[in-house]
Amino acid sequence: MLIDAHQHFWQRGRFDDGWMDAPGMEVLCQDHLPGHLEPALDAAGITATVAVQTQHDIEETRWLLEVAREHPRVAGVVGWVDLAADTCADQLRELQAHPELVGIRHVTQDEPDDDFIMRPDVLRGLRLLADRGVPFDLLVYARQLRNAAPLAEALPELRIVVDHLGKPDVAGQGFAAWRDSFRAAARRPNVYCKLSGLVTEADWRTWTPADLRPYVQEALDAFGPRRCMFGSDWPVCRLAAEYAEVVGAMRAALGELSADDEERIFGGTAVEFYGLGSTLSGAPYTS
Repeated sequence: MLIDAHQHFWQRGRFDDGWMDAPGMEVLCQDHLPGHLEPALDAAGITATVAVQTQHDIEETRWLLEVAREHPRVAGVVGWVDLAADTCADQLRELQAHPELVGIRHVTQDEPDDDFIMRPDVLRGLRLLADRGVPFDLLVYARQLRNAAPLAEALPELRIVVDHLGKPDVAGQGFAAWRDSFRAAARRPNVYCKLSGLVTEADWRTWTPADLRPYVQEALDAFGPRRCMFGSDWPVCRLAAEYAEVVGAMRAALGELSADDEERIFGGTAVEFYGLGSTLSGAPYTS
């Protein structure tokens, strides 16, 4: 059973999608729904996916939960709540009534305050997640990744996954500027890593799997396969590569793996981190 632990859906005009209108984003400016993704999943042998929010809008999360209920291949939804709001607990309680909700994410990378995630009011919301056993996807740029380790230390009961390896500047060869913060995060046992999003951090036109390999190998060394999970970041990946290319590039960057390590990266870690056992269709997954 192979799992894509990070992909998105959207329907143009349903929510605020003006960010797609920037030059160079044309390939994204159309609906991307389960029916559009399914042929690529079939070709890659992917059994199930985790759909991740893109909007700071609880209505999008409600819509994604409906999508997941209608499409069993969507094994879980990483949604959004307003972490800093007094109503955060009520929002979380509502969403947790749906078994398809498996995590929460905030688009932290877009906050003007690089230390947003460490604000007391935001930490209060994150403590609610920890208390209710809800994992958190940490989406940051490399310059903001310095907060991952302190956050994990402040909230040791909160399961955190760093999306897209913390967005290293692959195109600018920013390995050194990223590595220390990434390693510090990996030293916290409650932090995991998504092997995702690298093709769009590389040069969109000229990247090769060799460009990604140092970052992927660093992740394997720092986190180990038991805390790494594959994600396509479809359809955002289409800025630089189609689905099959992303899967192929990740396999090439990972190199030769044992059967156990491959099972963890392409399934078991996501099942464990997000608690997907109850939502996966078909035979139970064991790792």
